[in-house]
Amino acid sequence: MAFDEEQAERLRDRLAGHIGITEKKMFGGLCFLLNGNMLAGIHGAKMGGGAMFRVGPEREAAALALPGTAPMTMTGRRMRGFVDAPADLLEDEAQLAAILALAMEYVSAMPAK
Repeated sequence: MAFDEEQAERLRDRLAGHIGITEKKMFGGLCFLLNGNMLAGIHGAKMGGGAMFRVGPEREAAALALPGTAPMTMTGRRMRGFVDAPADLLEDEAQLAAILALAMEYVSAMPAK
């Protein structure tokens, strides 16, 4: 699986210290899970890099207000509650913190798997 290890490391650094975070290779990339629920993922090279974040339907508009974000689609279908983020968003500490906060707020309220 070809994903950008540097982008993955940025997410690892931001998620360090949070209890319940695990990693799993999925969808041609690398997913980060919180208590077994998908939180975020680094896209594989086939998807052009960048990342996706699970922010939930209630926070989707706030996430889409961040520069460069877009609704997440997979196999041509929109994935409600998920947003796609370009690689440069991961390099901006403030934007990465903002989108991760939205995702953590949503996913941390879900029951553990």
